[in-house]
Amino acid sequence: MENTKIALVQMQSIFGNTEYNLNKITEFINRAAEEKADIICFPELCVQGYSRDRSGVYSEPVPGPSTNRLSEAVKNSNMTAIVGMAEKSGADKPYITQLLIEPDGRLLKYRKTHLGNSEKPYFSSGEKLPVFDLNKAKVGIEICWDLHFPEITTIMSMAGAEIIFAPHASPSIVGDRRGIWLKYMTARAYDNAVYLAACNLVGEDGTGHCYCGGAMVIDPKGNVVAESFNKGEGMLLTELDAKLINTIRNRESVSMSNSFYLHSRRPELYHNLIKENSRAGKQ
Repeated sequence: MENTKIALVQMQSIFGNTEYNLNKITEFINRAAEEKADIICFPELCVQGYSRDRSGVYSEPVPGPSTNRLSEAVKNSNMTAIVGMAEKSGADKPYITQLLIEPDGRLLKYRKTHLGNSEKPYFSSGEKLPVFDLNKAKVGIEICWDLHFPEITTIMSMAGAEIIFAPHASPSIVGDRRGIWLKYMTARAYDNAVYLAACNLVGEDGTGHCYCGGAMVIDPKGNVVAESFNKGEGMLLTELDAKLINTIRNRESVSMSNSFYLHSRRPELYHNLIKENSRAGKQ
């Protein structure tokens, strides 16, 4: 990994008003390009706005009209944009997709693999956990609910991911976003020696739903190195230090203070993890 400057956006998306949302996304891309960011990440489903039962109406194919416009915005920026949208595909239901739009025109994507119970009737689940080799770092993506399954972060870290981006569409009714994130994201970053960078939708979406916002960066030691929990829109910029993660991941290191814990895994003991059903929560 090389030092990587990232931008995390908390933005208001108006559900169904794709044109309005794309205009705003483009503005943030231009701002981040002026700041010489390497990667900019936007929240979950920010292109069309978040809705469970109506996202299919506004979903789009990839490539499609929205991706064409986003590619044009990114083209001269020397920056990767990670943007959330409802993707229409061959499946009956749309995917919750996070696009990676490269300045050379490449379109990469991650489809949310773990859907909340309220999402399952309306969305299709992704089936892959890709790691993307970008210009300065290897990147994984976990969307909102995905973060509650620690195996995903471990798999991505073992596949070389150095930064995990975590776009969210978390409503205000859930509670204090900062406090909730600190309960588990610090552990994901620390145990797997990754940078973890999260962002969330903010404000009302035009349908009566309100999002609490938030942007946070956690380093591979589990420390919060940048954060913003303003109630309005904004962009959090920070530079990720490559030396820290490269030191931790050095296989020759025997330092207790810079341990890469995944080197000590014992997969032969973990067979129960891949059993289809768990006894937890059963009566």
